[in-house]
Amino acid sequence: MFHDIPDSITTVMADLEGRDARDRADGTPRLERLRQVPRDTGRFLALTIASAPPGPAVEVGTSAGYSALWLALGCRASRRRLTTYEILPAKAALARATFAAAGVEDVVDLVEGDFVLLDEPGAVAFAFVDAEKDVYLAAYERLIGRLQPGALLLADNVLSHAEELADFVARVDGDPRVDAVTVPIGKGVLLARRLP
Repeated sequence: MFHDIPDSITTVMADLEGRDARDRADGTPRLERLRQVPRDTGRFLALTIASAPPGPAVEVGTSAGYSALWLALGCRASRRRLTTYEILPAKAALARATFAAAGVEDVVDLVEGDFVLLDEPGAVAFAFVDAEKDVYLAAYERLIGRLQPGALLLADNVLSHAEELADFVARVDGDPRVDAVTVPIGKGVLLARRLP
């Protein structure tokens, strides 16, 4: 999966990594910054989604589509589709351009809108949450009933934003429907598995 990443994807990833670094250094307003996962977290996402049980995947918080590119690699390896949700129109437009340039539209669908408010039926085998921190708990409540047995749910920033996400982490850790652990990669990824 990592040994044969198409040039179209690596080129777009490198461009997004450069823009993200500039955004963090030049004072770009917070909501306009890409705020994407680090490369090691991206690789972790790709491996994890490729190892999830068969079925659809969901990402809450697309930004410009960097993490979705990593997830697309895992989707191709596991023959699944990713539906990614972005609430900000400008970021959704960036993501559309990202997916077209990288050539991942065969495995990635972008929905512009608020995941928490959308009525999307169906079971989910994999979910990744990386949005505004006040959305995590509501996204989890929307997802938990849809996670099929063995499904994996990941959430980013649980160490870097520990105080903001304390209630979310406590909710997941205390939920008898899942086993969960915080993985100290990148900015901290909570990994939960839906129990049978």
